[in-house]
Amino acid sequence: MASEVKEVHSIPSTPRAEAHTPPLSTPPSQIQSPSIIRTPRFMRTPLASPMKKAIVSMRGYLEDVGHLTKLDHQDAWLPITESRNGNAYYSAFHTLSSGIGFQALVLPVAFTALGWTWGILCLSGAFIWQLYTLWLLVQLHESVPGTRYCRYLQLSKAAFGSKWGKILALFPTMYLSAGICSAIIIVGGGSMKLFFNDVCGSTCNSNPLTTIEWYLVFICLAVIIAQLPNLNSIAGVSLIGAATAVSYCTLIWVVSVSKGRQPGVSYDPVNKSGIDRVLDILNALGIIAFAFRGHNVVLEIQATMPSTLKHPSHVPMWRGVKSAYLIVALCLYPLAIGGFWAYGNLIPSSGILNALYEFHGKDTSRAVLGLTSLLVVINCLSSYQIYAMPVFDNMEAGYTSKKNRPCPRWLRSGFRAFFGAVSFLIAVAFPFLSDLAALTGAVALPVTLAYPCFMWIVMKKPERYSATWYINWWLGSLGMGLSVVLVIGGVWQLVKTGLTLHFFKPQ
Repeated sequence: MASEVKEVHSIPSTPRAEAHTPPLSTPPSQIQSPSIIRTPRFMRTPLASPMKKAIVSMRGYLEDVGHLTKLDHQDAWLPITESRNGNAYYSAFHTLSSGIGFQALVLPVAFTALGWTWGILCLSGAFIWQLYTLWLLVQLHESVPGTRYCRYLQLSKAAFGSKWGKILALFPTMYLSAGICSAIIIVGGGSMKLFFNDVCGSTCNSNPLTTIEWYLVFICLAVIIAQLPNLNSIAGVSLIGAATAVSYCTLIWVVSVSKGRQPGVSYDPVNKSGIDRVLDILNALGIIAFAFRGHNVVLEIQATMPSTLKHPSHVPMWRGVKSAYLIVALCLYPLAIGGFWAYGNLIPSSGILNALYEFHGKDTSRAVLGLTSLLVVINCLSSYQIYAMPVFDNMEAGYTSKKNRPCPRWLRSGFRAFFGAVSFLIAVAFPFLSDLAALTGAVALPVTLAYPCFMWIVMKKPERYSATWYINWWLGSLGMGLSVVLVIGGVWQLVKTGLTLHFFKPQ
């Protein structure tokens, strides 16, 4: 009791305001400052000591747990956000799995139109640009206190409004997810066929499967793996996918370079008329843009991490991204430069993997070729999961918003099987999707290089005419203009040169 009395006497009494005391002027920035908030009278009594301790303890707890994020109960039911125990390692696995894959195999084709100098400069510029916009997205994930933008579409609506945000972001993100999943089936099923031929050899007496049947085998395996419940649960799958991507990229360029340059190889751009030359350059820029897809799942990856005032999610997320993109650079540059050095203008438009089989199919052991194809298959199975997850999440969100309850396990499995069937049908109906890398990159370019810059201006509101304001306006405008030009160039190229549209006839 003595200690309590001592505590009471140690509190100075509040001085009474005198008539001649001038009024105090508080700066507006300090109006909400805790240091000027008067302590309520009941808190200056002996009974207040336990209450003080409770409030201090509660305040510390809230600082540890979070900053009173506005939680949507549906987030606990959806596959992207139902588990939030991710970390920097998970971030690196998912980012690496989504950031490198079959699209890297066509990078040497871009160099045939750009040449050595401009090819390296354009690849480096695109790499730095997309890394900057990726950083913007990571920072914008919690740009508004108390709110986490866990999906690209959510951030787009917050930045551009509900109507325009949906118009601008829904088609490109769903196009990226569904289109890439269909292209993955084409590449993965085709690689399965190559692997079977390498293992079985020319003396095999068994009746080989058709290309469509290989697509079906691939999608069945992908749908089985897709039964894992949420994004965090496929971290191990992403790790396997990242390891196989690094392995086959390294294996392909090492084998190609070790075999030496092809006879009669040339590194000069093919002499064409002015219009044809411009179309080739635009096609090459579209291929480079397509190599850096993956921004449409960045916010979703970060949403799997816990976030508090002391430990915000952007710290481990950015740590994982930096590690992942260091590895991405170590894969893309040797693959593009080494592939162009080995094959030059002789490289087929389908990429370096086909060049390996075309030029070194007979002087390379079947074990090496079979291993390369197998690694591509495993990577495609892994990449399918992370790119299909936003579609799964969107399908389940429609159910949970209407029924206000979590999606049953049987219905969740049905959604994923249904999407697998749809992507399989698209792959069979449009087996030439993998040949549209440039056009795909052009359509998806705003999601990667333009929208994040405009989102930063709207959400962060940098000082007008400051360096940050100018940089983001310039990059965003350049990205939008480049996307329009590349789409026009891609369509023009298809119309001018023609494309074998073998619908429902996979080769």
